[in-house]
Amino acid sequence: MANKFSYGTLAQGEFFTDRKEELAQIKQYLDSENHLTIISPRRYGKSSLVRKCVEEIGRPYVWLDMQYSTSKASFTTQLLKAVLAQYPMERLKHELRHFRILPTATYNAVTNDYQFGFQPSEATDTTMLEDVLGLLQKLSTPKNKLIVVLDEFQEVRNIDKNLDKQLRSIMQMQSGLNYIFLGSQEGMMLEIFERKKSPFYHFGGLMRLNKIPYDEFYQFVLERLPATPNKEELTKDILSFSSCHPYYTQQLAFEVSNQIEINRIQEDVVGEAIQATLRAHDLDYERLWETFNNTDKNTLLQLSRNEKPLTNRDVATSTTFSSLKRLIKGGVVVRTEDYALEDPFFREWLKLKQTPFRRRPVLKIS
Repeated sequence: MANKFSYGTLAQGEFFTDRKEELAQIKQYLDSENHLTIISPRRYGKSSLVRKCVEEIGRPYVWLDMQYSTSKASFTTQLLKAVLAQYPMERLKHELRHFRILPTATYNAVTNDYQFGFQPSEATDTTMLEDVLGLLQKLSTPKNKLIVVLDEFQEVRNIDKNLDKQLRSIMQMQSGLNYIFLGSQEGMMLEIFERKKSPFYHFGGLMRLNKIPYDEFYQFVLERLPATPNKEELTKDILSFSSCHPYYTQQLAFEVSNQIEINRIQEDVVGEAIQATLRAHDLDYERLWETFNNTDKNTLLQLSRNEKPLTNRDVATSTTFSSLKRLIKGGVVVRTEDYALEDPFFREWLKLKQTPFRRRPVLKIS
């Protein structure tokens, strides 16, 4: 039987867990002239949700992940490439002729892909940016309003310290299109959209995407697990381990299904699935662990033991708070009601590393 769970890519089709209320809310914004900001930790399904929404609406959209932009110029060229991915080159030729600085396009016949660039001697970052954003406005029509999705938007200030000011000055003059800003760093996103002195202060609506409700996720997992006498208990154990995190729930349910269908495991199926996942990612977690300093390592170990680092009297509160801030920025720790490790498998890996090694008894074979 084909595995009915998917992770690591956008959840689409049957793999998408219904978020009816959130879909309806986003569609309301897109039906108006308003823009929308969506904030949630990484791997909560922001991208899958928005992609499903815009595809159901059927309007043209341009999508750019800003974490791969390293400068204002690279942001502009990547945005132009994202436009080309949605519109045929023949339609864009006429519009590109009106650019004050003409972009150069190189076509790769093998990959069927265009690479864009601007002549360095002539280009200015601001002019390039204005022309590309102006192109978005021209492509949007009353019958087919363009939707522009800027993913990981908290990177805007890392790309260029003035990029947020320049984007706002252009976007506020545009009409007839919707911008959706996605962000996984809550503190940085709130700084951009909720601080009064910020250029993007209250630039549209704000939506926080939470975990999928337990009952909804329970039914989703239960219906897709292979037929076993204890499906209900398996489903509860999966959600207990993952705490209803959208990504890790699908990951664990995928591995549980494999243990049942392929390995024919019948006892402690969830435990076996967790151990199989830890073995597969042991080197990844080892490399990740080596990137932390000692203060951050100590904070992570405390969180893996369900302790509260800020109550530890052995370490200065300011030091611990700085550590938590770094780990949250890196996406390793999240804060909802309290601080917690984002990845439950990494949490389990850390717990195992702190468990004293016990030699297994030697089996005597006669």
